[in-house]
Amino acid sequence: MMTKIRKTYTREFKLEALQLLDTSGKTISQVERDLGLSQGTLFRWRHQLHQQQAEAFPGRGHLPATEERLRQLERENAILREERDILKKAISVFTPKRP
Repeated sequence: MMTKIRKTYTREFKLEALQLLDTSGKTISQVERDLGLSQGTLFRWRHQLHQQQAEAFPGRGHLPATEERLRQLERENAILREERDILKKAISVFTPKRP
């Protein structure tokens, strides 16, 4: 069984490839062939850049800033809920029971 290794490209490479596409006068297919990219790669990168602008191409394992912030807030929220539950239990232990 043969596994296909997926190539990864840096943010800088992607931006330079898109700039080359805009300035070279070549077609998308020609630039993709020249750079050894799969068909449709530059189209997908261009679409990502237009959709996400400065947050496009965050890198491998990195989330865009908005998603990273959301993840951080969700984690903080979970910690606060745990602390609240612990405090509720502590209050019930230390509060005298009425007969």
